[in-house]
Amino acid sequence: MRYFPLGDSAVVVEFDTLIGQAAHEQVRLLSHYLDEQPIQGMIEYVPSYTTVTVFYNPGLLRFDEAQARLEIAVAQSLHMKLECNIRTVDIPVCYGGSFGPDLNEVAAINQLSPDEVVHIHSSGEYIVYLLGFAPGFPFLGGMSKRIAAPRRSTPRLAIPSGTVGIAGMQTGVYPIVTPGGWQLIGRTPVPLFRPDMNPPTLLRAGDRIRFLPITEEEYAKWEERGSCVSG
Repeated sequence: MRYFPLGDSAVVVEFDTLIGQAAHEQVRLLSHYLDEQPIQGMIEYVPSYTTVTVFYNPGLLRFDEAQARLEIAVAQSLHMKLECNIRTVDIPVCYGGSFGPDLNEVAAINQLSPDEVVHIHSSGEYIVYLLGFAPGFPFLGGMSKRIAAPRRSTPRLAIPSGTVGIAGMQTGVYPIVTPGGWQLIGRTPVPLFRPDMNPPTLLRAGDRIRFLPITEEEYAKWEERGSCVSG
């Protein structure tokens, strides 16, 4: 673990250099501590896979002072308890076809059939490490290396909201229309970002995700009845 500056007004608390459950738990503990016991002079924090970046007012704190306060916060956060009820959110996905134009390519890369890719992708339980890139975009851990695929050499300019993609060992869901270079394998009718709701994002760090295969007909029915999901 180490602390290092990011510019003249932020401290990066790095718990590990490798993505994993242990570092994720420490990130969540420190985030929970900072929510419950804000540190004077500190403005906000940004959690990531293995780090928490804490921004502070340089007019009130020097870097060494901010680091010292964070060292205390990290030590005390280890004694806190996270929410005991981990949410599991089931997300329906229609795989392939116009919803997942890269499904066949992902299958070919891994010498699998499209059905095998769908089975592997929908059989796992994923953990939400963080939200980033776009509002509500979940970066997920737990995908099988059997369906890993490189990013596309040429990104698309507009990926529809709800599209499920794969890039390397990661899988995620585009919550809004946005450019992107991931391999697209399906789409969910469930909105992940609703600016009119509180909170506006469906998912949060620490959630568990399961993808449930549905047909195009079921996709249409989901759209008709709204965005209720189980969790």
